[in-house]
Amino acid sequence: MRAISGLWRWRHNPLRRGTDLAEAWVGLIALLLILVVAPVVGAVVGGVAQDALQRSVREQRESRHVVTATVIRKLDRSPLDVDPETASGRDVRSRVLADWTAPDGTSHQGSVMAALQTPHRGDHFDLWTDVQGRIAARPLDSATATTHAVLAGTGAALLAAGLIEGSRRLAVWRMVRRRYAGWDRAWDSAGPDWGRTGTGS
Repeated sequence: MRAISGLWRWRHNPLRRGTDLAEAWVGLIALLLILVVAPVVGAVVGGVAQDALQRSVREQRESRHVVTATVIRKLDRSPLDVDPETASGRDVRSRVLADWTAPDGTSHQGSVMAALQTPHRGDHFDLWTDVQGRIAARPLDSATATTHAVLAGTGAALLAAGLIEGSRRLAVWRMVRRRYAGWDRAWDSAGPDWGRTGTGS
């Protein structure tokens, strides 16, 4: 809005310099670019991210499966695990030795984290694996993928707006430097005695 008011103010002003009008035009162009280009960049980046993430969601859903694992015995906590004294009350996972059958029919056994507070031999729990029975992370859900895509689009729009504003500031800074250099040349051409009483007598 300052750019628009600047253009209007300098429109018929007899004190207007070329740089004043140029600064106002640069401000107006930057404002229009921020209002038009930044949202378009954000929408494009968000759309590309959404497509890629939703494709990843589909691939993970196809390649990862929930199997039922059976506890053989509880294992001691690893030294690298969170200290039980400082762990939150929501942490109900325990390290256990368990066996499970993979979707391809092969049997597996290993140390896993079970969503059981007090596991006992024979307890069952769900475990995500790939087709060969290797432990895998829970697949990304569609809502989380959409959230990540929205954040990517918003970040891209903000970055584009920041680059445009930075370019505007750089252009105005160069104009001001050029103006000051012109003033310095004008003062130098006036001579060292400019304004003194009796100059030239």
